[in-house]
Amino acid sequence: MGSLTRLIVFLSILAAITRKSNSQYLFPITKHEPTNQFYTTFNIGSPTKSPVNLLLDLGTNLTWLNCRKLKSLSSLRLVTCQSSTCKFIPGNGCDGKSCLYKQPNPLGQNPIVTGRVVQDIASISTTDGGKFLSQVSVPRFTFSCAGEKTLEGLPPPVAGVLALSPGSSSFTKQVTSAFNVIPKFSLCLPSSGTGRFYIAGIHYFIPPFNDSSSSIPMTLTPIRGTDSGDYLLLVLNIYVGGSPLKLNPDLLTGGAKLSTVVHYTVLQTDIYNALAQSFTLEAKTMGIFKVPSVAPFKHCFDARTAGKNLRGPNVSVIEIGLPGRIGEVKWGFYGANTVVKVKETVMCLAFIDGGKKPENLMVIGSHQLQDHMLEFDFSGTVLAFSESLLLHNTSCSTWTSKK
Repeated sequence: MGSLTRLIVFLSILAAITRKSNSQYLFPITKHEPTNQFYTTFNIGSPTKSPVNLLLDLGTNLTWLNCRKLKSLSSLRLVTCQSSTCKFIPGNGCDGKSCLYKQPNPLGQNPIVTGRVVQDIASISTTDGGKFLSQVSVPRFTFSCAGEKTLEGLPPPVAGVLALSPGSSSFTKQVTSAFNVIPKFSLCLPSSGTGRFYIAGIHYFIPPFNDSSSSIPMTLTPIRGTDSGDYLLLVLNIYVGGSPLKLNPDLLTGGAKLSTVVHYTVLQTDIYNALAQSFTLEAKTMGIFKVPSVAPFKHCFDARTAGKNLRGPNVSVIEIGLPGRIGEVKWGFYGANTVVKVKETVMCLAFIDGGKKPENLMVIGSHQLQDHMLEFDFSGTVLAFSESLLLHNTSCSTWTSKK
């Protein structure tokens, strides 16, 4: 009987582990329209829970926030300098026994400020892929407390920055480690309304993709995480209207950084000029007239001369050639992601000239990422990306009514 009991207990534990490893978590993504920045919301603290809004940043290694925004600090615990938790945080420091973290503001509005590293309970929601289910707790969520001045330049509703970098201290790595789930997260940035942020996502219920048998088509490409906390894609070519740009190959060797805080894609001057020239020539052949520029954009057009379709304004497709499993794959950006309406009758090429010697030759911004499903998989160091959901007459803002 004892052996049978032990077997039953073992099988129960195994079943629990299996169920746990198949868990997935869902967070809302809100677009702050005045600043075009994206943030998510969840609860921190116990027993009094405080909902906090945190800016999504792919380049931050440790979440930081103004702890004065929390309703109760009673469950907040300081992380000691000698702890393994502190030692694994990039850029850590010490103040006596307390662990410190230098908080770089991703919007660059003020100098780096050092804050104390703390832990508290974070409450997040499980999901079936379509709706929020039960609340679960991350018992030792590690983050840093920031001062009021550190928040300068961030959208008013935001209390800090959520770390989504490849580093071991990022929010996503902490959640996947705490629950022993698939080490990946997914973003579906909305062009308006509410989008979705998944951790360990298995199914994504976005109409018409409402079950596992009709999953969103995704393309895989390698992704590299850097020591600075960035995600880089290896770029093979850039195409406009199906034709490759004539570029010095050295301009592509640095790859393309992905960013959720830079809104419009920034390109080194030579890359930008080649792209803008090709796009303008294509526009001319399509009967789309050029008009005076509107800052910060250099190339603008008469919106009335461009037709419309599901993908937005009917303009040339811009594609990035990336390495795939058996050759080059292309990530296409259509009208809604390539141009932006700045006046009632004026639309502009939604790319920025970053100068001759920028820190990064290419930074793909959130305007280009909107309404694409992006899946960052740490287990295989790959990025899975969808084509624009607008092609399927849906978007990241569309929430399923699945029961």
